[in-house]
Parts: sequence; structure tokens; C-alpha cells
Amino acid sequence: MVERRVTIGWAEGLHARPASIFVRAATATGVPVTVARAGGAPVNAASMLAVLSLGAQGGEEIVLASPAEEAQAAEAALERLARLVAEGLDELPETV
Repeated sequence: MVERRVTIGWAEGLHARPASIFVRAATATGVPVTVARAGGAPVNAASMLAVLSLGAQGGEEIVLASPAEEAQAAEAALERLARLVAEGLDELPETV
């Protein structure tokens, strides 16, 4: 299991538009990814409803994880997602 802790860079947190960007990026990785509030239960990062249900706020730390069998693919996926979340990007970058 590969894991990354990251602080949410979007002022509004993982709500509506930022959640949509995040979910599309998580789906595009091609590996299973979960997201959780620090100390909370993980949810499927590719599910819009699950991500919205977290209620994660801007400036809050979240935990990204991947149980993918290929560690290198999981590391790369989480690195891209962590950058997206930390920088609070307004659109899905081509590299994600």
C-alpha cells in the first residue's frame, strides 16, 4: 500500500468543481486510489459522491492511498494527485 498525505489547496475544499477535477484525475490514473480525511475511513477516489461525502475543507490534510500491485504505478499516480490537490489547480492538467 502506497500512501501520501497532502493539504488541500482549494479554498472551498473537495466540493463541487474541485471534487470533479479530483475524481477525473483519480479515474485517469488507471490504478485504484482511495482518499480519506486524516484519521477517517477511506473512500473510492473515483466516486464523486464518495469524495463529496468526506466534507474535506480547504487547508485540511487528506490521505491518498493505492493498493495497486505495481508500486511504481501507484507512486506515480499518487504523486500526480497530491500535486493537483496541494496546488489547488483550477483545471485538470494534461499530465494527470
